[in-house]
Amino acid sequence: MVGRIIRTEACVTEGAAWLAARDARMAQAIALCGPLPLRRQPDGFAALLSAIVSQQVSVASARAIWARLEAAGLTEAQAMADAGEETLRAVGLSRQKARYGQALARAGIDFEGLRGVPDDQVIATLVAVPGIGTWTAEIYAMFALGRADVFAPGDLALQEAARVLYGLEARPSEKALRAMAAAWSPWRSVAARVLWAYYRVAKAREGVM
Repeated sequence: MVGRIIRTEACVTEGAAWLAARDARMAQAIALCGPLPLRRQPDGFAALLSAIVSQQVSVASARAIWARLEAAGLTEAQAMADAGEETLRAVGLSRQKARYGQALARAGIDFEGLRGVPDDQVIATLVAVPGIGTWTAEIYAMFALGRADVFAPGDLALQEAARVLYGLEARPSEKALRAMAAAWSPWRSVAARVLWAYYRVAKAREGVM
């Protein structure tokens, strides 16, 4: 069963109000951070290829490589699947990322079909592809598919924000943060938006955390 889909800023506002009414620390963070971003993006092959390109490189480098991929017409699955290694290397992809990009292109994912399957099935389908980890799959579900109740507990910024907001002695592990996030269901992706926003505020106040 597919749960609530976040389509507009009004959905985010509704989720934030729900969280604030049930969690005093969330209410504190929401009041401090102001309106939360929608952060929706188109779903499909290009969204996941972009995530692969962005792994372990700076934002500037990822943008430059993506621009070259677009210019070469390589952001479509068939073009990526058919490209030779020299072509992919020439636009800036490492051998590993070229392999991942082609694995994704050849995986035969039914991206339209993913819109109608449960969150856990979306995650399982995506992580079966080489180069797509749990974090990437969760982010795709949250922002490309708009799933309201998906969280990414392996995200270091979320972990650090939770540590500061909830006064924890240490940054929670992925397992611990996943357990904490259960209390924010059915609006866990809005809780993630809150924590990301709070992270930026806390980082500005404390310097490098």
